[in-house]
Amino acid sequence: MIIKRGSRGPEVKKIQEKLGLAADGIFGSGTEAKVKEWQKANGLAADGLIGKGTWAAMFPPEPIELPESDFALEKLAGHIPNEVLVQIPDTAKKFNITTPLRLAHFLSQCAHESGNWKAVSENLNYSSKALKSIFGKYFPGELNESYARQPEKIASRVYGGRMGNGEESTGDGWKFRGRGYIQLTGKNNYSKFDSFVDDDIVGNPDLVAEKYPLMSAAFFFDSNNLWSTCDAGDSEEVVKKVTRRVNGGYHGLEDRLSKFKKYWSLLK
Repeated sequence: MIIKRGSRGPEVKKIQEKLGLAADGIFGSGTEAKVKEWQKANGLAADGLIGKGTWAAMFPPEPIELPESDFALEKLAGHIPNEVLVQIPDTAKKFNITTPLRLAHFLSQCAHESGNWKAVSENLNYSSKALKSIFGKYFPGELNESYARQPEKIASRVYGGRMGNGEESTGDGWKFRGRGYIQLTGKNNYSKFDSFVDDDIVGNPDLVAEKYPLMSAAFFFDSNNLWSTCDAGDSEEVVKKVTRRVNGGYHGLEDRLSKFKKYWSLLK
């Protein structure tokens, strides 16, 4: 991660707020000057670049009391967000994450699929061109033009009438769109997951993103018997097989491998 002059987004806003600047989310010359000043005052190289070192110094992880676990969660601290760490014990007990090897495979896939634990809800804000490329069979002729950049309409059409969802007009496709670190999608899957938790998931599907992003991903692994694949070992070939089951292909394999090696080295 390198945030520098010209960068934009929520991370820049967070930095600006830390430095007492107007938080417009644009890393300009004023922000760069303040970053250099802060770095110098804190014994860091005053280069105006926000890399991992400067970010960690600016925003050290808040200490948390980790729940009891069969796994060495303290070794994962700083590598996995605290809000994920605290979900691991209950998730592991409920969905058969019984070994460090299983956990390392599981976490590496979740981390990649969620863009480093950031995405918990499916992004369906597609352009007309993207709709043709990705979901062409659902948008014959020029129908894609009237759906472009309308996520609710897109989900209702693409997911309508399948996976237990009602037809497009019911809006079920949007209601039961992908959520969680490994996107739980479709009313059938929400209904099955519902039986494992106390909350009403079908009535309140946003809970998958807000409360159960990790547990819903473990439900996917468990219900699809991915643990037997994980148990085969720590080789690149095993990671490829797990990736194929999760992704349907090998998209992002290098990153998944890197994450697996890191988590496995910490847990084994």
